[in-house]
Amino acid sequence: MYFLLLHGRRSLELQKWRNLRVSIRNSFPFSTIPFSSTVSPTKDGRKGQIFTFCYLIDSLGLTPKLAESISKKVSFGEKRNPDSVLKLLRSYGFRDSQISSIVTAYPRLLVVDAEKSLAPKLQFLQSMKGASLTETVSKVPKILGTKGGKSLSVYYDFVKEITKADKVSKFETLCHSLPQSMQENKIRNVSALRELGVPQRLLLPLLISDRKLVCGEGKFKESLKKVVEMGFDPSSSKFVEALSAVQGLSEKAIEEKVKVYKRLGFSVGEVWEMFKKCPVSMRLSEKKITQKFESLKVFGLLEEDEIVSVCKKSPECVFGASEVKIINSIATYRDLGFRKDEFKTMLKSHPQCIGYSEETVKKKTKFLVKKKNKFMVGKMKWSVKAVALHPQVLGYSMEKRIVPRCNVMKALMSKGLLGDRKSKLPEKESVLVCNDEEFLKRFVRNHDDKELVAELMAIFTKDHAS
Repeated sequence: MYFLLLHGRRSLELQKWRNLRVSIRNSFPFSTIPFSSTVSPTKDGRKGQIFTFCYLIDSLGLTPKLAESISKKVSFGEKRNPDSVLKLLRSYGFRDSQISSIVTAYPRLLVVDAEKSLAPKLQFLQSMKGASLTETVSKVPKILGTKGGKSLSVYYDFVKEITKADKVSKFETLCHSLPQSMQENKIRNVSALRELGVPQRLLLPLLISDRKLVCGEGKFKESLKKVVEMGFDPSSSKFVEALSAVQGLSEKAIEEKVKVYKRLGFSVGEVWEMFKKCPVSMRLSEKKITQKFESLKVFGLLEEDEIVSVCKKSPECVFGASEVKIINSIATYRDLGFRKDEFKTMLKSHPQCIGYSEETVKKKTKFLVKKKNKFMVGKMKWSVKAVALHPQVLGYSMEKRIVPRCNVMKALMSKGLLGDRKSKLPEKESVLVCNDEEFLKRFVRNHDDKELVAELMAIFTKDHAS
């Protein structure tokens, strides 16, 4: 009866999620479609996405994964306009690496009118003194989406000041050094965040975005004070997420959210501890919160008290994931051969396992457990049960941890330094679970032969860096 509901007895809503999973999986069979510059414009959105995907790889050298992500945000059916945009950017001195970063952060730039919209803005920005056009635009590409010369000038000057302040480490005088005409709410609030230590990568998007987070005055100050008092680190993205959550909710709304969590079994203190780990938990509606609980309960995986325990340990894995993501994750582990009790064990000990992508879980599980694996010593192969008992291995990097260590163990075995077939090998779990220093101490530096140590280190560092 294992995962019975996954085999046809789900509710109508869960069945809809399952169908969505199939449609998503089949929506981008890119590897079978060659790039062609002759694809004509079409109203078929899927064809537009395919053309865009191929164009991004061919013209900008983006990775397939990144190209696929961008093609879901913007698509086009012919290359004339994006070619004009790229040509214009290059004529202003933008390097291909900068253009790739700009397009990644602001994909819609590829579909703007290069001559009527983009060219005048670049010409205007280039006429302004005191900052590198390419450097500033690369840091905050969405400035090119700003409407009106005055707004463009104000934001450009402020971005320039932030960049300059970062270089000379004089953040505390930033706000006061700006021209009086720039003392608007948004600029003042972004300046306040900068003085607290919020980094450029978080500040500049706020400056250009349409979000109301930094547009107010009294509410902003009050919310900022609360977030600082809660102990959030200004250099982390959670600081901005928490500020957004607190500012977007009234005191009454916050009280109602706390009541929802209390009904589910959390104490008030636990609610705020979860908020510190996952600020989005306070922004979810009552319906969303209960749906996430039901997604885990509906399969009989966890009891209510166990779900509460998982949420307290790693709330971002539950509240930061959609219901579709949770359902898909359960199905992925089932398809790989994990039993219900094994997945339950994984979820309780390492909730992050539900947040790993389907591709990651499949790739690493198959690498560790498959019978024929040129990287893995026969006796060092894992079982599905072993992975379930040590689910943290699914979060380890293949390139920097798993493969380098497997290659070192394979080299030791080939030299007879791990004993013969009847000898007891090191516990396979310990080979991957220990940190780098411990691994090197146990399996590389413990040999008297200096040439052997050098050879093993070469294997480890070569694969580790690849």
